[in-house]
Amino acid sequence: MYQQKLLDAFVQGGLVPLFTHHDQDLAKQVLDVAYEAGIRVFEYTNRHDNAFKIFKNLRMHAEKYPDLFLGIGTIFETEDAQKFLHAGADFIISPAMIREVATFCQSRGVFYIPGCATVTEVYYGKKQGAKLIKIFPGNLLGTAFVKSVLSVIPDIKLMATGGVEPNEANLKSWFNSGIHCVGMGSQLFDVKALEKGDFQGLKNNIEQSLTIIQNLKK
Repeated sequence: MYQQKLLDAFVQGGLVPLFTHHDQDLAKQVLDVAYEAGIRVFEYTNRHDNAFKIFKNLRMHAEKYPDLFLGIGTIFETEDAQKFLHAGADFIISPAMIREVATFCQSRGVFYIPGCATVTEVYYGKKQGAKLIKIFPGNLLGTAFVKSVLSVIPDIKLMATGGVEPNEANLKSWFNSGIHCVGMGSQLFDVKALEKGDFQGLKNNIEQSLTIIQNLKK
C-alpha cells in the first residue's frame, strides 16, 4: 500500500526536483517554492559533508506538507540508507544498481530507486523489488535506450535523470519514449540566482515543466 502510494505520486506528478546545497535556510526556501509550484515528490541529494544535518532539518520543515514525499538521493552505502531512513526519508535513490542497498531496502519494505544503465541492471533492480528504475545518466543513454528496455521489460516503470531539460521539446522526447517520470537537477535550479534570493525562475521552471508533462500525459 505504502509503496504503491509512493509510486503513484512519482508517476502522477511526473517531475522530481533533485536538489542539494550546503545552506540549510536556502534548502528550506527551495522546498517551499517547489511545493507552491506543485511538486509533491522531492529529492534532497547527499553530496555535501553536512547533507545529513540539512536533511534532518528539511524533514522537520516538511512536516507542514503532509502530502509531500521527501527522499534522499546519491546513496551508495547501506549504512547511509539506514541513517537517512531513521531521519525520516520516504524513499532512497542511488545513482547505480547497488545490490547491498537494494537488498536492505527490500528486506524493510523501503521504496528504493536504483540507477541503471543496462538491461541487466534494470532486470536485477526489478527482481530486487524496485517499482521504479532510474535511467542514469539519461544524457548518455538517451530515449532509444528507454524504448529498448521497455521492449523487453514492458511492465517496469522508468524515470529519466541526467540531461532532462525544462522545455517542451526535451520533455516530449522523453515521455514519448515511454518514460513515466523525470528527475531534474542542474537544469531546473539556477543556484547563483537562488543564492541571491531570486526564486521566481525556479518557480517558473517547475510550473512550466509540470504543465508540459501533464499535457503530454493526456
